[in-house]
Amino acid sequence: MNQRRSFGDLDGKMSRRAALGAFGSTAMVMAAPNLGHAQAPANRPPNILFILADDMGYADLGCYGSRHISTPNLDQLAREGVQLTDAYANSPVCSPTRLSLATGRYNRAFRTGLVEPFRPGDWGEAAIPAGYPTYMTLLQQAGYRTSLVGKWHLGPTPSGHPLNYGFSHFYGFLGGTIDYFTHESSGKPALMEERSPIEQKGYMTDLLTDEAIRCMQESAANGQPFAINLHYNAPHFPWKGPNDVGLPSERSHHDGGSLDIYASMVENMDGNIGRVLAELARLGLAQDTLVVFTSDNGGERFSEVWPFRGNKGTLLEGGTRVPAIMRYPRRLPAGTRSAQLAITMDFYPTFLELAGIALPDADLHGVPLLPLLAAGSTTDRALFWGFQGHRQAAARRGRWKYFAIEGQEFLYDLESDPHERANRKIAEPAIFADLKAEWTAWNERMYPSDGITGYCAKPEDQALELPTGDGSNCTIFSAN
Repeated sequence: MNQRRSFGDLDGKMSRRAALGAFGSTAMVMAAPNLGHAQAPANRPPNILFILADDMGYADLGCYGSRHISTPNLDQLAREGVQLTDAYANSPVCSPTRLSLATGRYNRAFRTGLVEPFRPGDWGEAAIPAGYPTYMTLLQQAGYRTSLVGKWHLGPTPSGHPLNYGFSHFYGFLGGTIDYFTHESSGKPALMEERSPIEQKGYMTDLLTDEAIRCMQESAANGQPFAINLHYNAPHFPWKGPNDVGLPSERSHHDGGSLDIYASMVENMDGNIGRVLAELARLGLAQDTLVVFTSDNGGERFSEVWPFRGNKGTLLEGGTRVPAIMRYPRRLPAGTRSAQLAITMDFYPTFLELAGIALPDADLHGVPLLPLLAAGSTTDRALFWGFQGHRQAAARRGRWKYFAIEGQEFLYDLESDPHERANRKIAEPAIFADLKAEWTAWNERMYPSDGITGYCAKPEDQALELPTGDGSNCTIFSAN
């Protein structure tokens, strides 16, 4: 195996909160000064820095209402850009969302998008169809240095490798999870560079940050525009903060962890994002780089999702509504909030529009976000979801949301009832019928389920109590 140095270790003698607080504050101070003074490199397209958290809840950031997690760097990013209040993931689990990001389409447009989460099977060894024009491929063809730093989860085999789908460089892991210190998955080494396993000491979030910074520096030195996908595994299970090197790996999502450990994972990621933003400013590239931060799905069991409910594995708001921040000083007004309905697949056409690349001859479902956010306007649209686990369905248009699970159907007014408690199906029959019909028409255009089994709940999973139309309650187990 190759060996590389690590530059990201925190002082183990400091307390978890003290270390993270000092780290995050320093990064925030470093990131801010040069933002307004960066100069556009001559004849160079804008850069793209896409930062993806793993299983982060809607309210896990201070700017989204967290009560106990400190995120000064992401809060600062929101003050410098646009904070989206109504942004969604394409799926309540990760790999279908990542498929939508890469393709600009609903994950259910592909047979592999019904595999929740993706694993090799008779449908193939890669989630992305061979030859599909991913946005990474199109950016690469336009001269961008495209890098994936972190989690892939769209194909763990050689044929499903990210270097086959438009990335010039890969540093990270192919599967769904990795230990933060041993860098193993299911007891086997999982950290890779390009196509080779590597050994490297350090906390995974720190190492991914080191590599993203190195990629930015390399592109700046070569005068080449970059598109970096920085896909953190934080705050995904296993539950280990930067000072928890001695903790054994849990056997499952439901074993171990605590609110304090979870907070330390998020705060460490925030401090590391501060490091990335500080380096972007130091390189003089802050003005000419679109920075996006979001999550691949809703929160896990230690996440905050208030005022919503539900979590990863459900199509309730807590399972799909995610934080999303976009900063691009050349076009986006600083310190603004937008209620525009947005979803992960929108970033595909957004990145291409920013780079001046024509959209491919493909049936894209995402829409470019920059023109809407730059103008401070919103446009009416409907969003749709289908999820194999518990036969879930959802659609949203405006304030109204259609939701179905295990044959039960609901209509929620998200404006007056964001907690999704009052079923308005009987009170608003016309709205219910129209929105259900829209979902049905959409579903008929998607790939048929054809027997693929999805994300299955287990008896120990958290119980989800859903109100039925007659005022009684039905308890259904939701995937955690």
